[in-house]
Amino acid sequence: MKRLCSWLIPLAGLLLAGACFAQAAEVVDLPTRPGVRQRMLVVQPANPAAVLVLMTGGAGNLGIYDNGSLRNDGNFLVRSRGLFVQHGYAVVLLDAPSDHNSAPYLAANFRESDEHAADIGAAVAWARKKWDLPVWLVGTSRGTQSVAYAGTVLTGASAPDGLVLSSTILGSSRFAPSTARPVQEMALDKLRVPVLVAHHEQDQCPVCPPSLLPALLARLSPASSKLITYQGGRSAGNPCEAMAFHGYNGIEDKVVADIAAFVAAHPR
Repeated sequence: MKRLCSWLIPLAGLLLAGACFAQAAEVVDLPTRPGVRQRMLVVQPANPAAVLVLMTGGAGNLGIYDNGSLRNDGNFLVRSRGLFVQHGYAVVLLDAPSDHNSAPYLAANFRESDEHAADIGAAVAWARKKWDLPVWLVGTSRGTQSVAYAGTVLTGASAPDGLVLSSTILGSSRFAPSTARPVQEMALDKLRVPVLVAHHEQDQCPVCPPSLLPALLARLSPASSKLITYQGGRSAGNPCEAMAFHGYNGIEDKVVADIAAFVAAHPR
């Protein structure tokens, strides 16, 4: 495994406005499938309580450079990584794997494929070995398709200890050129871990309608799942993009705090 050196990422590249500290970070290229490497950006506090593996939405390409900077860092989870670290969690951001590092990246049905699940599972196993802590998969928007599918097929050391679904893909329409299913159509009865569903009540993205949340919750165990909905913040631009209600613009600290609390309430 090729591991690049650690350094301090500049504040502007890591934190939301108002968070005033720097964090040690490293870039890791993890072998996953034959001939394939999964690039990851790893950020951690001094003594993490658990590990959060973050899956972005959209095309899934962060563009992690060798120096730890990102070509695309506007996504809710990506821009909030410093807040998760403030709450005491190590974070592992997954880029598109090496065999999907050009357009269309994580398009078509790749998010719901055994290959993608293998990449995610390798990251989970790597994190569990590195820290010996609970490892959660956290996805937002199209990232929910990735983590939900992975959660239904991964086993053993590659399986997550919990899932967080943020701005879940619920609509029956498909992103062109995506053919991945809405999350509630997946085999969620196979999940044996806690699941937090976070969703903005004003989400106007056509494939994330809050009206379909009951269909998702009906597929999850009521004993180990929870729904938290949000109001307010600011919405700008495309309703399916990061600075709309879909991306919790202006209320990131509240959403992150709720995710952190749910993970803390479900120790391994």
